[in-house]
Amino acid sequence: MTSPPTITTLTESTFTPDRTLRILDACCREAGFDASGAVLLRHHTNAVYALTSRPVVVKIGRPDRSGSIDIVDLVHWLEDHAVPTVSLIDVEQPLTVGGCPVTFWQYLEQERGITSAIELAEPLTKLHSCPTRPTAALPDRQIRKALSSISQAIQTSTILTPEDRRVLLARQEELAQQSGDIRYALDTAVIHGDAQHRNALWDNRSQRAVLCDWDTAAIGPPEWDLVTVEVHCRRFGHAADEFEQFSSLYGFDIREWDGYEWLRDLRELKMITTNARKSEPGSATEAEILRRIDALRRDMPLTWQIL
Repeated sequence: MTSPPTITTLTESTFTPDRTLRILDACCREAGFDASGAVLLRHHTNAVYALTSRPVVVKIGRPDRSGSIDIVDLVHWLEDHAVPTVSLIDVEQPLTVGGCPVTFWQYLEQERGITSAIELAEPLTKLHSCPTRPTAALPDRQIRKALSSISQAIQTSTILTPEDRRVLLARQEELAQQSGDIRYALDTAVIHGDAQHRNALWDNRSQRAVLCDWDTAAIGPPEWDLVTVEVHCRRFGHAADEFEQFSSLYGFDIREWDGYEWLRDLRELKMITTNARKSEPGSATEAEILRRIDALRRDMPLTWQIL
């Protein structure tokens, strides 16, 4: 479905709240919803709005859809396999407005958030243990894709100095050279791709955590999801025993795997460079990313601030 002529196609630099609000209005009119009074929940990787007229969340993805997956088909497959996930609204979707993919989701009232990784153990266990593969085509070279996206992010970021680029590219090249020696302990599975506290919601009806934000879903090593949880627990100041309890429930502690340090460093580098690509000069996000790069350069431990 193509964009209405009155909506300008967005780019990475024009993906801003004032412009995504226009997309919200256009896509809601097309889907039969009232967007007036909508509340902006988040505007970072995606623009996420909650409607006030109905319990619906509208997710507007960034305009670069290269490598995008069929989220609708994937979510239906997840539900067929009892993987805890937020449900889509029963309307024709996805739409494409202003060059951005738009999906409509069930709104879950968050009386409490996902504060502990322990709550992620059950949904990730169910996801990784699914016996079949979805009909939706998913990327199956997660690590190679991570390495290439790191390089692209370093080259296109507008906040990095030449010295920053040198440090980051040197780290990327070192990790790339080591990648051929890595042997995974777990069987390849469907993975979330960005499994962490803020990519899950609490479902009051089922009294459990449900996964959301499936844009990075892939076929790959479950270790990628597990190390993502570990990085978030350690870097964002969670309780010392939280990841231990998560690992006990999941049945595997990635820190005991001999490839852990390599995958940890790769995951952290991807987090740094992805946010460097999205950050604007002079923003609070820029300051946090440069702080992380400085700690990387000095090989210093650092607690990160949530972006």
